[in-house]
Amino acid sequence: MTPDERPIPAPRAPDELVAGFLPLVYNIVGRGLDGHRDVDEIVRETMLRALDGRPTAVDPARLRSWLVALAARQVRDRVRESVAEQARATGLPIPRERTGHETDFAALTIVRLRLTGQRREVAEATRWLDLEDRPLLSLWWLEAAGDLTREELASAMDLSRLHAAVPVLRLKSQLKLARAVVRALSARPRCRGMDATLVGWHGEADPAWRDRIARHTRDCHACVRHRAQLVPTERLLVGMPPVPPPAGLSLPSAGAPSVTSARPTWLGQLTHGLLANRPARWPSGPE
Repeated sequence: MTPDERPIPAPRAPDELVAGFLPLVYNIVGRGLDGHRDVDEIVRETMLRALDGRPTAVDPARLRSWLVALAARQVRDRVRESVAEQARATGLPIPRERTGHETDFAALTIVRLRLTGQRREVAEATRWLDLEDRPLLSLWWLEAAGDLTREELASAMDLSRLHAAVPVLRLKSQLKLARAVVRALSARPRCRGMDATLVGWHGEADPAWRDRIARHTRDCHACVRHRAQLVPTERLLVGMPPVPPPAGLSLPSAGAPSVTSARPTWLGQLTHGLLANRPARWPSGPE
């Protein structure tokens, strides 16, 4: 059979294309909202909107960019609500809303991807970022891993490629600061100055305490070495796979009702079978 005689494969159905992007959407929403208890609900809502409002001409590349922007907008809207809630609370800290597993996305990343060394510290450092930084973090993390392009990141943030560089640089600087904090806190033994700095600390990652601890690490001869030993974050994230969605979210089995007639059932099964929580592997690199 000549190449011209080979059958042309049938195009993938729109709902199948959308479902294939589930891990990407889950990671944007999950990391952007730090494992908020409503992450699964927001992911489902995003996928529903994608199915209802997808472009009629299903181009996988265009659909992917459109879906990334949709998920990022959902995250930004929810973060704005949380920021407004904090403002109404007159500065009082609002308890972190956990998922049903009583964990945050940093913990999910560490456990499901089996992170160690500095890769684990990067995940832990994300807890110390400002709430407003999390929507961009979720996109930049995937860009650094190789799952998003800078064009997709910029479009999802409603910025040009040129203007996206500024907030990305600020985010990287904040993350580097947070990594130094994580490294200093985990040092054994800690320096005496750090113990004095931590008097009154409640033990939770907090931006105000991040800045206070970071000031100590900048001025302390014993702690300054932690900054010098950090491998660039981009090198640690290259090739890192997305965090697998929970096993309860899959494609309908053969003979199942169509998406249109049984959408809630389809969404309730969306990830079962699509991901089997297999051990993650990516190119070896610096720890």
